[in-house]
Order: sequence, then structure tokens, then C-alpha cells
Amino acid sequence: MLSKAQIKYIRSLTHQKFRKEHKVFIAEGEKLAREWLGADGPVSMVIATGEWVGLNTSLIAMHPEAELIVVKNAELEAIASLHTPNQVLMVIPLPEKKEVPLVEDWYLFLDDIQDPGNMGTLIRIADWFGIPNVICTPGCVDFYNSKVVQSAMGGHLRVGLFESDPEEFLKTIQLSKLAATLGGQDVYKMNRLKAGVLIIGNESHGVSGKVLSLTTEQITIPRRGGAESLNAGVSAGILCALLLPC
Repeated sequence: MLSKAQIKYIRSLTHQKFRKEHKVFIAEGEKLAREWLGADGPVSMVIATGEWVGLNTSLIAMHPEAELIVVKNAELEAIASLHTPNQVLMVIPLPEKKEVPLVEDWYLFLDDIQDPGNMGTLIRIADWFGIPNVICTPGCVDFYNSKVVQSAMGGHLRVGLFESDPEEFLKTIQLSKLAATLGGQDVYKMNRLKAGVLIIGNESHGVSGKVLSLTTEQITIPRRGGAESLNAGVSAGILCALLLPC
């Protein structure tokens, strides 16, 4: 059973301010829980129904550092951020801040992405295509927003996530910097690259002028129909499929 203090604490983690203060974030849902508990990373707290605990005893035992709290469905619903609460919620320590590794590989650079669903999808795309690191500008939605974590579907476990000023990263990295825009070079006419930085801009305004000034090239997915633009995640997925090594 959860105490009033624990309920207040967990609810507070829906706000970035308190995630940073307590250095933890929330991951919800059975699939995410099984994946996280099956990994090596630390877990602070597992809050789950008795039924779920009974079915996943061996996984929970792999994390003796985690506080286990067995609750009823109604208690879980009271603290869940999902519209359809699952049977388990975890509190996970935030990873320690590290410098962005400068390696000859692909990076996904996100400029002012605001929508949590888009951010989670972009992390998931990086995970799918084996892009080891995602960099975001300071104006992006928090990587550890619960909706981002849910949408990324475990990508946080495998993809390095970093925040960086555009000039600090883009001026330092010695790779092709390709910005997705509406008026760039036709991506279908480009060769695949062993390494590079794919830059995806804000959902409404695209890549900012500041970031564009630091890029090597602008690229585009040619439009044949009447749609004004593509979703940030859709664009990134298509561009990754066409540019990254097979």
C-alpha cells in the first residue's frame, strides 16, 4: 500500500522540475517493465499489482536494490499518468550526465522538438536503425517525460541521450550535417553514408536558422501529393532508411 507521501512523490515526477530534483523518472506498463527489469540498469522502485508481481517474481528478484510496493488497481490508477493504467509502474534513476561521444557514426540531432510522442518516436527510430546517440537542443521536450518514455518503447535503455547547444556540438563534430528541410537536395539522389548527423527540426517551424547555418547540406523527401509537410518522426524514419548503410 502506498502512503500519502509516496503518492505525492510519484505524482510530482510528472514535472521535469521534480524529476531533476529527485534524479529519477517514471516508466509505466508491462512491456517496459519487463524490458527494464531484464536489463542491467538500476531501478529505484517497482509499484505493481499482486497479480503482476506473482507472474514476474524472477524478474523483480534481479533487482534487489528496488523497493517493491504491492498495490491494488485503484491505487495504481491514482498515480498513473497513462489514460489506461497498466499493472506496473517503475521509478528509475536518471543516468549520470556525460559528454557527447565524438565518434565516426550516425547521430540524430533534434532541434526544438516539442511533442512528447514525436520525441519518443524519434528515440525509437534511432534504436531501430542502430543510431547510438540522440542529441537535442535545450528547447526540446524532456527526454524523461513519461509520454516520451512510453513512446520510445525501451529506446532509453539502448540509445545515448544528450542535450547540447547547437554550436557546441555541430561545430565540434567532423561529419556531414544533413538538415531535413522542404527545399533541400533530393534524398533519393544521394548516396548512403557510413556516418553523419541527421538534423530534424521543430514540428511547426522546421530547423532553426541558427542550426541551418551550422549544417553541411539541406536534404528533402520530394513531395508528390498535396500534404504541407511530414511528421518529424515519419521524416526521420524515411531519411534513415535511405541514408544509413544497409
